[in-house]
Amino acid sequence: MKKVFILAIAALSFTACRNANNSTTEVAGSTNKTVVSADAPVVVFEREIFDFGKIKQGEKVNHEFKFKNTGKSPLIISNATATCGCTVPEFPKEPILPGKEGVIKVTFNSQGKEGMQDKVITVNSNANPATSSVHLVGDVRLGK
Repeated sequence: MKKVFILAIAALSFTACRNANNSTTEVAGSTNKTVVSADAPVVVFEREIFDFGKIKQGEKVNHEFKFKNTGKSPLIISNATATCGCTVPEFPKEPILPGKEGVIKVTFNSQGKEGMQDKVITVNSNANPATSSVHLVGDVRLGK
């Protein structure tokens, strides 16, 4: 009886894993299908890391991460978030057409920070891949 029970659990686990790997997302349909189109937008950042160097604690750093849509359809950025509240990203709300450029403006407030910093900005969009990230890095020193 134990063997049958263990065999049944193993079969169910295998089936569940197999179904999880086959799950996809379809925008307008009832099935969950993720289909990456060859015509999907593609985000290419000019620079993925910006090093602001050494600053005094309390200073603010502003930077624009420039990017280009090298795909074949309009790029729509749905969200841009940072690893902490000290970093605020602003992203374009309008679609970026193929071949066109855009910017994500980032402001880092170093108040209360000290030492090496690596602030990650995660960008969610309809691109391939759907999630990309850029980094704002530098050293915050105590000012006197």
